[in-house]
Amino acid sequence: MLSYLGDNILEILDRIIPYISGIWTLPWIVVGFFITFFLIRFFGEEKIDTIMKKVGLVLLFVFIPILLFRLFLDVNFTEEEIDFVVVSCAVMAFIYIIAYLFAVKKVSRVCDKKENRIEFIKTVIVNQGRSAAFVGGAMLAIEKLAVYAAIYISLLGIFLFAIIPYILAVLHKKEIEGGEEKNPLPMFLRVYPWYLLIFPISAAIIHAYTGLTTSTYEWGKILKFLGAITIPAALYYVGAGIKVRDLSKKELENLFFSKKGELAWVKEIIFLTVILTPIIIATIFGALMLLHLIPSEWFVVLVLNSILPITSTNMFLIPYGINGRVTALAVTWTTVISVPLFVVLLNIFSFFLL
Repeated sequence: MLSYLGDNILEILDRIIPYISGIWTLPWIVVGFFITFFLIRFFGEEKIDTIMKKVGLVLLFVFIPILLFRLFLDVNFTEEEIDFVVVSCAVMAFIYIIAYLFAVKKVSRVCDKKENRIEFIKTVIVNQGRSAAFVGGAMLAIEKLAVYAAIYISLLGIFLFAIIPYILAVLHKKEIEGGEEKNPLPMFLRVYPWYLLIFPISAAIIHAYTGLTTSTYEWGKILKFLGAITIPAALYYVGAGIKVRDLSKKELENLFFSKKGELAWVKEIIFLTVILTPIIIATIFGALMLLHLIPSEWFVVLVLNSILPITSTNMFLIPYGINGRVTALAVTWTTVISVPLFVVLLNIFSFFLL
């Protein structure tokens, strides 16, 4: 009886997976937005925001590691995948260099006070970080992109929670107390990138030495389901972070016509992340693809990651002295602009290049 019940449950999970994968996941941004909007009316914004922060940590520490373990358990690491690791690291470093140079060029134009200039530079650098694991997770459902997208997600975790905080610490010129350098980032976030790496590395080792995949045993369907449900859950979280007040007509007018102050900062960050960086990445890697120096899958993953919205996990880095309001608005508006663009490009690339 129990065996029969278990088989039925596994069969049901297997049938559900296609409906919580790929493009089907993206409407969960809208679902998260509207459900959170109504919940706030009943329970208040502060209480819901507190709950959503806890949800975000569960996603980071439980579901995303499961997703990466599931993906890498099915990967045969060849020379091409290793080469993509090197290219991905170079691209991530490059886009943050773009952000730094952009911030230095714009700082005198948008900052009224000299003491705000370091804050502006730090805020721009942090907000070059993209929502790879959340919105970009839709790429994981496309077989030809899944391995490369998973590699990119894993490496970006290192950049977001290890390398960028270190750069911020240098820029911030933190005070030394008792011979030790203070670190304003909570310990659980400092260990996160290394914790995250345990899962893809262990999965790759297990697969390499045993040949085990998610199809080897029936329990693999449970792992596939948990991996699949991670993306709509993460996108719900993204949608929940969008505030209605930030989408008003007045706020939009203020955003586009501001020349100084916080809204001018947001405008410059949107230009950097939605227009400038994607154009640079698409130009470089489009040329390499046309010259047959890289496969089309690399081009698609790198370009789509470059147009993703700013990740809401950047809010965790506010203790390093970045501007919280600017970051929140930049996350909201890049989500509104980038997600439809991401959907269109994902469909175009899937049809013509994959």
